[in-house]
Amino acid sequence: MSEFYKLAPTDGKGETFPFKDLEGKVVLIVNVASKCGFTPQYKELEELNQKYKDQGLVILGFPCNQFLGQEPGSQDEIQSFCQLNYGVTFPVLKKIDVNGDNTDPVFKYLKSQKSGLLGLSRVKWNFEKFLVDKTGKVVERYGSTTKPLSIGSKIESLLK
Repeated sequence: MSEFYKLAPTDGKGETFPFKDLEGKVVLIVNVASKCGFTPQYKELEELNQKYKDQGLVILGFPCNQFLGQEPGSQDEIQSFCQLNYGVTFPVLKKIDVNGDNTDPVFKYLKSQKSGLLGLSRVKWNFEKFLVDKTGKVVERYGSTTKPLSIGSKIESLLK
C-alpha cells in the first residue's frame, strides 16, 4: 500500500479524514487561503470538482495561514467563506502548516515526493497543487500561478 494511503489528516469538523478511503481515486491537493490574490482559483477548483467528481476525482483544500497571514479565519469562517463566495462542495480540511517545524504530515509526504521550483521542497505560496494518481503516487506539482482548469486534461488522462 502506498504511504499516501496511510495519511489521515483532520477535516474541517475536527474528525479524521483517512486517505485509505481515497484508494482508486485521482486526488488534487491544494493549500488554500481566503485573502490571497489566487483565492479566485476556488471557482476553477469547484468547476473541476463538478466536472470530474463522478469519474473519481477528489479535490482537497488545506487552509494555510503561513503566507502573509492570508488565511486568518477560524475553521467555521473558512468553511462559510468557501461555500458562500465560491460554492465550494469539495472538502476543505483543517488549517495546517505546509512548511517549517509544524508541517502537516500530508505536506511532508507530498513535498518529499515532488520537489518544487529549482528542486526546492518548500511550498512557495498559497494555491500550490499536488496531483496524485489512483495508486497514491504524486505525479505532478503545480505552482500557484497554474490555473486549475489548465490541468483538466492531465486529470482526465489519470481518470482513464
